[in-house]
Amino acid sequence: MSKQFDVLVIGGGPGGYVAAIRAAQLGFSVACCEDKAYADPKGEPRLGGACLNVGCIPTKALLHTSHLFEEAAHSFAEQGIRVGTPEIDVARMLERKNTIVGQLTGGIRGLFKKNKVSFLPGRGAFIGRNGANWQMKVGDESVEATQVIIATGSRARHLPGVPVDNRIVCDNVGALDIDAVPKKLAIIGAGVIGLEMGCVWSRLGAEVTLLEAAPQFLASADADVAREAAKSFAKQRLNIRLGVRIDSVKAAADAVAIEYTDAEGKEHKLDADRLIVSVGRVPNTDGLNAEVVGLALDASGRISVDDRCRTNLPNVWAVGDVVRGPMLAHKAMEEGVMVAELMAGQAGHCNFDTIPWVIYTSPEIAWVGKTEQQLKADGVAYKVGKIPFMANGRALGMGETTGFVKMLACAKTDRVLGLHIVGANASELIMEGVTALEFGASSEDIARICHGHPTLSEAVHEAALACDKRALHF
Repeated sequence: MSKQFDVLVIGGGPGGYVAAIRAAQLGFSVACCEDKAYADPKGEPRLGGACLNVGCIPTKALLHTSHLFEEAAHSFAEQGIRVGTPEIDVARMLERKNTIVGQLTGGIRGLFKKNKVSFLPGRGAFIGRNGANWQMKVGDESVEATQVIIATGSRARHLPGVPVDNRIVCDNVGALDIDAVPKKLAIIGAGVIGLEMGCVWSRLGAEVTLLEAAPQFLASADADVAREAAKSFAKQRLNIRLGVRIDSVKAAADAVAIEYTDAEGKEHKLDADRLIVSVGRVPNTDGLNAEVVGLALDASGRISVDDRCRTNLPNVWAVGDVVRGPMLAHKAMEEGVMVAELMAGQAGHCNFDTIPWVIYTSPEIAWVGKTEQQLKADGVAYKVGKIPFMANGRALGMGETTGFVKMLACAKTDRVLGLHIVGANASELIMEGVTALEFGASSEDIARICHGHPTLSEAVHEAALACDKRALHF
């Protein structure tokens, strides 16, 4: 006899495991299935998805280690700290990264047990209907569920004709396990993953070149932020080449040669010890048996959903990277919670206009809401408050004066329309902007909030004041 559940969640990544936990909290009997083992020592399926296993979490661990190495090598002396020439133990760095990943992925199993979510190892696939229930196959088991949430995530996009062995030519998975600092590292793609991995290995001593197809750097960010970030990366020995067309990639046993054409049509050859291919991600819909039940996909292969994450099938939902919108873990989590609450008859909520973007480079880059170029294109009258971290006492004390905070507000209503930050702790500071946009706050509302002194957040306060040309410290 098939196992019976109110809800079956397919996929144990951020969208899936959060949806499962919230649904269980709301009184549903819930199961979550996952078949990917990632690097589990026992080869057992691991929860956490790409984010915890081969994405957000391990990347941030490496970024933190490389940041400390960079500080020791170049910043300690000016603060009166003598440590000598630092050396990096790559094996120990990777061991630490793997320990953190194991701790967090194992923690999700503990959360499932706490919330009475059944974990089913195996890939979930549709079989058909049995009255009001969906018949599913999970591994070799038969399962029935009234509601199904698809949260199968995404995988790295590979380039045609560029074989990835995750040793010499790596995608985002192999990039996390490079076992020695390359003398020369090439990266195809200067987006979030490319920049973050470029920062890791550049700080540790690699000569890094990023080859980006787009003619503009960080086109989705505010233009001021992109310019400031580009200047900072250039100082950090990140060689970013834009408007590039990759002509060929030839990998040998211990090196790789990339032939490419630049924006002016000139042909080049780049030799490197390692290559990271970072050209985006594609949704995971293989193996769902979508065609068997008529699950609709869009032209990009993502599952078609409405603004409430409903698919074209009754009681079937989809969240996260496998649906429209940015491929961000926190967006997936918000959708997962929304779906669980909608199933319970609650309002559910996910405001796609207030989802923050964060790049964990140094300096960090974060933004939410409209960019200045978007407001100009839309013909919206706006005002700008922009404060450099050089004018912030805490930033000076930290030695982190690169960058600025830029606030955009409506010229008529004063409502905050966007917040854009490049600088230290931008990933944390951006949440003040998210809160302002979510609740319709004005720049005056932010200006009237007392911010602790000395803090980096005072730069947000000053930017709000600057919207009305009354900044106090700049």
